[in-house]
Amino acid sequence: MKELHYLNKYFVKYKFSFLLGIVITIVAQIFSLFTPKLISKSFKAIESYAKNTSSSAVIQAELIHNILLIIATTIIAGFLTFLMRQTLIVMSRHIEFDVKNEVFKQYENLSQNFYKQNRTGDLMNRISEDVSKVRMYVGPAVMYTINTAIRFTVVIAYMYAVSPKLTLYTLLPLPILSYAIFKLSTEINKRSTTFQQYLSKVSSFSQEVFSGIRVIKAYSLEEQQQAEMKDLSEESKYKSLQLAKVQAVFGPLMLALIGVSNLVVIYFGGMLYIEGSISSIGTIAEFILYVNMLTWPVASLGWISSMIQEAEASQKRINEFLKITPDIQNSNLNHSLIQGSIAFKNVSFTYDDTHVTALKNLSFTVNKGQTLAILGKTGSGKSSIISLISRLYDTTEGSIEIDGQNIKEVNLFDLRNSIACVPQDAFLFSDTIENNIKFGNETATAESVVAAAKKAVVHDNILQFTHQYETILGERGITLSGGQKQRVSIARALIKEAEILLLDDCLSAVDTETEELILTNLLDFCKEKTTLIVSHRVSSAKNADHIIILEDGQIIEQGTHNQLVKQNGYYAELYAKQLSEKDLT
Repeated sequence: MKELHYLNKYFVKYKFSFLLGIVITIVAQIFSLFTPKLISKSFKAIESYAKNTSSSAVIQAELIHNILLIIATTIIAGFLTFLMRQTLIVMSRHIEFDVKNEVFKQYENLSQNFYKQNRTGDLMNRISEDVSKVRMYVGPAVMYTINTAIRFTVVIAYMYAVSPKLTLYTLLPLPILSYAIFKLSTEINKRSTTFQQYLSKVSSFSQEVFSGIRVIKAYSLEEQQQAEMKDLSEESKYKSLQLAKVQAVFGPLMLALIGVSNLVVIYFGGMLYIEGSISSIGTIAEFILYVNMLTWPVASLGWISSMIQEAEASQKRINEFLKITPDIQNSNLNHSLIQGSIAFKNVSFTYDDTHVTALKNLSFTVNKGQTLAILGKTGSGKSSIISLISRLYDTTEGSIEIDGQNIKEVNLFDLRNSIACVPQDAFLFSDTIENNIKFGNETATAESVVAAAKKAVVHDNILQFTHQYETILGERGITLSGGQKQRVSIARALIKEAEILLLDDCLSAVDTETEELILTNLLDFCKEKTTLIVSHRVSSAKNADHIIILEDGQIIEQGTHNQLVKQNGYYAELYAKQLSEKDLT
């Protein structure tokens, strides 16, 4: 239960609903106990008529009176039970809502390292399945625990007041019932967990196949994937049948144990009636109803125990994430206006997960309104610079300054709001093209969307779709080609009108002619903005105010386009090579 203590703050938050639910439960249980009493009174009335101590009219009037009271109290008890569920179950839904939001917020705050070390499927499972199991604890488990405790207290007190000896006999089978249900529930829980694991494997496998269907078709691997799916499905079916066999025992076992309890009441109640320890057959009928009232709470103990165990395990998994302190902290909550100048001062950076040193003692400055181009071979550290400016990571050594202030002291949200970034891997959402572009500025008008698309040279392509800007994209933008996805991502960045523009090799899938048009449009757009362009192409870098060439995380060349061409180094060789390739095409 230690892990579940984390949820106590929510019980405090919703204390009014919680306490009201308890009060309603107590009142509902009191009203539900009227029925056994009234039935016992009715039997006594019939017995008095059989002994000729009461007239037929009196007995009939009393029976009708009792029947009406039974109907009335049953309706009231039913209505109060409805209110109890509305109060406690609705409370659990509010807690579920709060926990999901808390987990999601934590996911948003956690750094890139966290996402490198954890699988997306596992993260999704914790915010969906695990939170749902926690809700079962704060809702049904708590509700039935309260209901069971109150019913036991009230019913046993009533039973004891009527016949202490018959109460003892009546309660004898209940521990056996509780233990049997507990063992059965434990086995169901174990098999259910195994089945869920295999179901998760089937889902994960299916998701991978659907995501990579183009690769599977290209390599003609349909039959192989189908065979693997069949094996997983067969194993999942076997686990499902194993679970169903145990679940099938639950109902008959309940009926058998209820029947045994009723037989115990009838036998020992009859013996006590013969001995004269109880005065009326109505008492036996009353106790039979009490037994049936206690049977479900006793049976539910195993179910409740199972729910609590599952919730404990799930909350432990949730707590593991909630207790992680994000690597990137927002140390300054005061807002400030960012101009856009950037300075790297002796920056070194090593990735925690791979221990690869991406940058070594790197220094450069980009003033507001300037454009810096970064070139270099794959793995030279170009993208790491972009990640550090966005504070997706923090430097290992040295410092980065934004407008002369250490980046760690700049309000994190102000920093990221002032940056528009187009990453290497263009990610688009399963939404309309218009909404994907407006993701950079949700208040943007339709005219602004079109203007940004034209700057990114994707407007004409969008018009070719049947629904144009209202075209719904597939998962990760699969509807579009690689070049179209990159250009939509560029439009999304441009519409943000941010002070800093980061382009991380975002023209790699675009042909040279289209690249020239986009770069020409960017020249005017970027005049007042600080721009960093990461690229493998000289054509993307030649118009920059300053160019740096990286190798193994260090600057090996820097200067303007003309200066670097004259140096006859890496940049000059790359320029000559790409120029000759262009001539050949």
